[in-house]
Formats: sequence, structure tokens, C-alpha cells
Amino acid sequence: MRLGATLVFVEVKTRRSLRSSAPWDSLGERKRRQVRRLASAFLSEQPQSPRPQELRFDAIGILLDCQGRLLRLDQIENAF
Repeated sequence: MRLGATLVFVEVKTRRSLRSSAPWDSLGERKRRQVRRLASAFLSEQPQSPRPQELRFDAIGILLDCQGRLLRLDQIENAF
């Protein structure tokens, strides 16, 4: 997603119940490195596109109930 001169990469994590771990629990350093590598690969495959002035990595956490209904949705800008 582009916001002006900023290209935003978003990692979305979903959990299905209050008893499971929080969506953010699986956003450790290993996952952050993977997202950064994917962002780098994406940018290298777009040589004709104008380079963004800034990159930002956001995270979205989604919590669903047992029937799949949304209980909570949180966004963290500049998550990592």
C-alpha cells in the first residue's frame, strides 16, 4: 500500500478465540526478518517503479470468535 511517498508493508495476524495467543505473539524477530526480506525482493522486482522515499512496516491483529465474527481489530503503525 502506498501512502504518498511512503510504501507500507502490512503483516496481518489472525487468531480465532480468546483462549489462543494474541495475534502479536507470532510476530517475533524471525517473522520480521522474513517480511523485510520479502519487501526487499518486491522492490528489486520493480525496477521501473519510482522508489519510495520511505518504507513502513505495519501490523494488523485480528481476533475472531468461534463462529468467525470479528471481536477486535488493531493496527500498529511502524510495528517494526
